[in-house]
Amino acid sequence: MSGGERDEITGTETTGHEWDGIRELNNPLPRWWLWTFYATVVWGIGYIILFPAWPLVSGATTGVLGWSTRGAVAAQIGAVEAAQTESWTGLLDADLAALRDDDPDLHRFAVQAGAALFRTNCSQCHGAGAAGAVGYPNLLDDDWLWGGEIEEIAHTIRHGIRNEEDPETRFSQMPGFGDFLGRDEIRSLVAHVRALPEGVDPEAGEGGMLFADNCASCHGADARGDRAIGAPDLTDAIWLYGSDAETLTRVIAKGPYGVMPGWGGRLDEAELRALAAYVHQLGGGEADERQLGAGPALNAEPG
Repeated sequence: MSGGERDEITGTETTGHEWDGIRELNNPLPRWWLWTFYATVVWGIGYIILFPAWPLVSGATTGVLGWSTRGAVAAQIGAVEAAQTESWTGLLDADLAALRDDDPDLHRFAVQAGAALFRTNCSQCHGAGAAGAVGYPNLLDDDWLWGGEIEEIAHTIRHGIRNEEDPETRFSQMPGFGDFLGRDEIRSLVAHVRALPEGVDPEAGEGGMLFADNCASCHGADARGDRAIGAPDLTDAIWLYGSDAETLTRVIAKGPYGVMPGWGGRLDEAELRALAAYVHQLGGGEADERQLGAGPALNAEPG
């Protein structure tokens, strides 16, 4: 709308609108800008028609093309899963102990899949690098409470430790000796246990007598533990809860009771086997006797 007047300073025609003595100049937008704006309007209308756009109570408009980013991602995931079907099926039938040598490609797939499963399900306790923490075992060394062969690892993952929901779980319990021993006796026993990694005779002195009477039935007369019942080796300077006197006093007096959940009800069998393959190759996994021939497995000392 033109007011038929021109601004004295700029010489621009005015619109006729005036507020508090300020007159509005008639400066129309550039043609190119207007056409660009109109094009975006047309593009927006076309997008609304073709693609999901308007939210509804129980979803959204689907658009005439029926395309969505969610559907595209689902299709990609489906394609990857289809491509991996043969590998997952092969993993179910494979001999885990011989997998590395018999089928290196399948072993590589299992390790890579197991790494992803570990980060999702295990790293919260054992750490992103599997180095463990206080009360959570380090999976990088060769100190295993229940055995480090790949099938033993798979059993632990599948059924857990002290997992009362699974009848096949591995179960052992160290009693709290605070109910049986006096304070001075526990103090002597703590000092003795702390000295075991330094080479002290497990049967020496008062602490040795206390150890023989109360601890040797599980940890062995030589204090090297018993994997069959999850009793740790006390001579190797590897401590699950710590080696300071205060911690050992608490452990001996009250008894630890660590629980690992069983993953058999959360992961399928192929995933469990992939996870076992990953943990086994981290650095502490032990070779099966079938791979070594006659004789004990590598690193077979109790831990």
